[in-house]
Amino acid sequence: MFAQTPEPPYYAVIFTNQRSRQSADGDDGYADTAERMVALAKQQPGFLGVESVRGADGMGITVSYWSSEESIAGWRQHTEHTLAREQGRKRWYGQFSVRVAKVDRAYGMAPQGERS
Repeated sequence: MFAQTPEPPYYAVIFTNQRSRQSADGDDGYADTAERMVALAKQQPGFLGVESVRGADGMGITVSYWSSEESIAGWRQHTEHTLAREQGRKRWYGQFSVRVAKVDRAYGMAPQGERS
């Protein structure tokens, strides 16, 4: 799903990662934690939306959108988010990168009959 963002300017946090390992049944707590982080982020002041994909090779990209750098800093300081980041470093990711960008322009194409 595409995030429904307002007119720019706003901010994007781009989290690119590579899963390091996964249990055979896929239940290493990652999916539950990721779902919990999205639910918590939605409750944070300044949160605008999120888009996330993961390839079969374990590479994932999550882009969260925020109204301000202050709202991003608030999310980064959230206690449960901090614990999840620690687990990511220890258990789930072989490599990751976080980039923060200001969105000055945004445009696109919506499905036929809808406005973009």
